[in-house]
Amino acid sequence: MATHTAFHSLQVSRLVPFNRAHALLYSVAVLAALHRRLDALLAPATLLSISVSLPILLADLVLAFMWLTDQALRWRPVRRREFPDRLALSVDPKDFPAIDVFICTADPHREPPMSVASTALSVMAFDYPTDRISIYVSDDGGSEVTLFAFMEASRFARYWLPFCKENGIVVRSPEVYFRSSNGGDSEKMKMMYQTMKEKVETALERGYVGNDLVSSQEEAEVFKRWKGLPSHDHPSMIQVLLDTSKDTDIMGNALPNVIYVSREKRPTSPHHFKAGALNVLTRVSSTMSNGPMILTLDCDTYSNDPRSPLHALCYFLDPAVSPDLAFVQFPQIFQGLNKNDIYACEVKRLYTINPRGKDGLGGPNYVGTACYFSRRSLQGTPSSTSLAPGANDPLSSESVLRKAHEVASCTYEPGTKWGSSIGFRYGSLSEDYHTGYHLHCEGWKSVFCYPSRPAFLGDAPKNLNDVLSQRKRWCVGLFEVAFSRCCPLTFGTMKASLLVGLCYAHEAFWGSWCIPITIYGLLPQLALIYGIPLFPKVSDPWFYLYAYLF
Repeated sequence: MATHTAFHSLQVSRLVPFNRAHALLYSVAVLAALHRRLDALLAPATLLSISVSLPILLADLVLAFMWLTDQALRWRPVRRREFPDRLALSVDPKDFPAIDVFICTADPHREPPMSVASTALSVMAFDYPTDRISIYVSDDGGSEVTLFAFMEASRFARYWLPFCKENGIVVRSPEVYFRSSNGGDSEKMKMMYQTMKEKVETALERGYVGNDLVSSQEEAEVFKRWKGLPSHDHPSMIQVLLDTSKDTDIMGNALPNVIYVSREKRPTSPHHFKAGALNVLTRVSSTMSNGPMILTLDCDTYSNDPRSPLHALCYFLDPAVSPDLAFVQFPQIFQGLNKNDIYACEVKRLYTINPRGKDGLGGPNYVGTACYFSRRSLQGTPSSTSLAPGANDPLSSESVLRKAHEVASCTYEPGTKWGSSIGFRYGSLSEDYHTGYHLHCEGWKSVFCYPSRPAFLGDAPKNLNDVLSQRKRWCVGLFEVAFSRCCPLTFGTMKASLLVGLCYAHEAFWGSWCIPITIYGLLPQLALIYGIPLFPKVSDPWFYLYAYLF
């Protein structure tokens, strides 16, 4: 079955009937296998055989549960296609909605400021009206070096944006582009970029921004505010680096807004990690540009296709889809993976396969980056939201900055619905999963947008310690949702639907894979040593059941 509109199309997988038939047949086989395991456990046996049979039954029950939840992902997978060229011809760019881009960083040593600035430059150079783009950088590390990097990047943008558009450059992250491009005008730009990079790296090595690095006394005064302030205890700091109403590139074209934000931090106030930072950016941006669309990006996820906003608009500007559309999620795709992906960082099932299955039911989950939100969806349910008007005063005006500092303070959220029913949700280390899950339970929909050219590329963990830390954080965050009152098996199935609840349960209990993996990794050897059969012999008719299941 196919559905077509002016700007996009949808095709349901032709394998759906076969998937459902297979699920029915396989479920009978799984039940039969569990019945056999239970019979073996209840039959008269020794303590040793019971100590082997009981864990094996537990492992099989977990495997059966995870298989069951996985079937929801295969119930109605779909593929979508967008037609951005039709959109560009049908809609005047002056009528495109404004986009607020949120980029979060927290540690200048683990997340080099120049890499974060290159991410920002890549989205500043979108094929989109620049006066409708606002970049908000959340620096939870409160680092003056990060601010300095963005000051330098804002100056560099005057040359970089015209260079990209005049030369038809597609990869508009200067860090990525200059790895492989040499000669001609690109060599001059590369020298400018290298000079900027050396200044920022010098500041990073020193740990502060010296007067010899800044361009004016006014900038030097800005950095004096950082002296003696610890990263976990400081007032909010907001700096407008570019203002589209008055800043232009070398060709006279307006530049995007660029705003640096370091929210207030106090040891006595919870900061709620990344979700808290995103909520501060949501509020600060609402006092300044108040764009109807919000793009969230990890600091290492750069734009690989400058037309990605047009792909998202193919859905947001469709009146049949947009009323209850919360977000358009692009796949998270990684660059630089080694040939064998030894740390299993590509995670294709999570980022590219499962989202197609969810897309046929109500939409994919939010994965924390490469996602365009409707600001309305962060303000309540589809039936109760309306977009507040944006601020009319200049970004740098005293009244706007005073309001922005107010909403970035630690005392603003207590007693409000922020983090519970408004904004990005608190209560889990996996704030992306938690937020997308609640939006779907509130009646919102989402769309999986997977164009042939990856819209965004990011960095995967590069060593075992980073991989283990990441997976531990995922497991803890998902279990925090699984074992809460919002468990997808109960809350999700009631508020969204049975199939959507099972999809979210499959991810919420993702960490439980360790149970069957550990048991099957250890017990077969012990059973072999003590002569305890775990599986039927080839001559036993039950053997064919296990062969089929395998």
